[in-house]
Amino acid sequence: MNSKQQKWFYLILLSLVWGSSFILINLSLKGLTPIQVGAFRILISSIVLLLVAYKSILSLTKNNWFWLSLNAMLGTFFPAFLFAYAINKMDSSIAAILNSFTPLNTLIFGALLFGYSLKKKQLFGVLIGLIGTVLLIYFSNEIGYDSKTLYMSFILIASLGYAINVNIIKKHLQDVKAIAITTGNFALLIIPTSIVLFYSLKYENFDLNPSTQKALAYICVLAVFGTAIAKTLFNKLVQISTPIFSASVTYLIPIVAVFWGFIFGENLNLMQFLSGFVIFLGVYLANKTK
Repeated sequence: MNSKQQKWFYLILLSLVWGSSFILINLSLKGLTPIQVGAFRILISSIVLLLVAYKSILSLTKNNWFWLSLNAMLGTFFPAFLFAYAINKMDSSIAAILNSFTPLNTLIFGALLFGYSLKKKQLFGVLIGLIGTVLLIYFSNEIGYDSKTLYMSFILIASLGYAINVNIIKKHLQDVKAIAITTGNFALLIIPTSIVLFYSLKYENFDLNPSTQKALAYICVLAVFGTAIAKTLFNKLVQISTPIFSASVTYLIPIVAVFWGFIFGENLNLMQFLSGFVIFLGVYLANKTK
């Protein structure tokens, strides 16, 4: 498999895994609070990564740890809680759709903060994808409810964190192994996440019953596949491609998320399928080599 095939393989695999993550968060929220969902997700991922790949972090330098700390907070810690709170108040598929603003944010922050040039071809592809995203939002059930505006903004804030996170990896962690980046991220988050979870379990309702046990099972699947493994694959994807190509995974995620939403009772119609096609066209145009 050559590098071009490899990056497309990672992109499609990540879209399937992360597209399924939104419904897993939704199902987890039936037995846990948003704080608990975010905290358990991070802690379980941390434990798995440290057990499997703790040796990888021994190669990290002092400078690496500085960028990893920013990477961990902006790309993992805050988004984990923001997504849980947002999905607690809206359909999981809508959250996935709103997350599609990440590539546009990646282009903007890459140009403004990290010195990357902004090509017309890339901007055109991103705008096409963004049109597809807006159409998908328009043809989805929850849009138009003013009460959801605050929670929609949580997803947009998380997408800003993801955008900066992608550029940090490409600019400052390009030569660090993907597994070391992921493991280092979660090693840094163990203490703050443990504090958050401790106070959540102390002051919020938590009782180990069939409902919470089922929710924790969903969280375990989410943590291992949707976080620990997927984050490592994504970090590798950033290193072998461009920031905008890597961020384009968020244009494919809604297609998978809307499908799962339909399976679990969220509506899906022909216009959403057509919008998904426009999104894919945007991904293709933004990454077309010639």
